[in-house]
Amino acid sequence: MDLTNPRVIYLKGFLFVIAGLIASGAILIEVPSVKIALLLGVAIWCFARAYYFAFYVIQHYVDPSYRFEGLWDFCKYLIRRRPQRTGETPVVRDSKN
Repeated sequence: MDLTNPRVIYLKGFLFVIAGLIASGAILIEVPSVKIALLLGVAIWCFARAYYFAFYVIQHYVDPSYRFEGLWDFCKYLIRRRPQRTGETPVVRDSKN
């Protein structure tokens, strides 16, 4: 399915936030502690950064030819890409425009 309607895209993002809040709230209701809340916050932040890395950073700074479709495709990309030869400099683009 090709999702192109902006209203539906925003709805999908909003539903992800609601689902995350419900799941986080359920965990904190089950085990109410500051330690669990902090660990949950760190885990959520780390997964969000990993997702950003898998798509934006790889596509814009490491391999401009890479186009993402999902996490499974990113895993296949990592497995298929050729290993760098010793002494080869990785392609890194300057973040300044």
